[in-house]
Amino acid sequence: MRAELFDPDIPRDRLLAAGARLFRRQGFRATTVRAIGAEIGLLSGSLFHHVRSKEEILFGVMERVIGAMLDDLRAGLSAAGDTRARLRALIAVELTYLHGPCADATAVLFHEWRALSPERQAVLLSGREAYFALWHEVLERARAEGLTRAEPAVLRQFLHGALAWTSFWYQPGGALDIDALSEQALAMVAPPEVSP
Repeated sequence: MRAELFDPDIPRDRLLAAGARLFRRQGFRATTVRAIGAEIGLLSGSLFHHVRSKEEILFGVMERVIGAMLDDLRAGLSAAGDTRARLRALIAVELTYLHGPCADATAVLFHEWRALSPERQAVLLSGREAYFALWHEVLERARAEGLTRAEPAVLRQFLHGALAWTSFWYQPGGALDIDALSEQALAMVAPPEVSP
């Protein structure tokens, strides 16, 4: 999976990374363009050579993370050997983005979606819909194979919500790593068969 979303050698990418950090820490509305510029040593006037507005920074962060999550989920599903492994890939990609190097941008995507204009939301919807279509496909297959019982659309909402909620309690670097957390979540969704 992706180590970084933003290239530190590209000025616009540095702005997006700074925006992601500050939007996550302070919220979109409370973060000023001046603060974003100061985070990387740019005066707000210079910042506008790279972006036109604070919303463009937010949109750029979300566009980048949606595309990266979709690419990594496709790769994870492609590498998975069976449906249970594909279920695990759904969980692992989501948790890795929530708690790994891309955590700031992912948190912004999850919590600041409504700060975008409806027009910009509409641009991003195709990526989000493609991501969730992969989830639905795997959850449909899991139900057909008897690995899960819940209606796939409902299970996706519950699972997606539960994984997003880990951002409030999970401690990266603690006793439970992402692999172990992914296994715990998978066991709740599709318990392994127990031998008699």
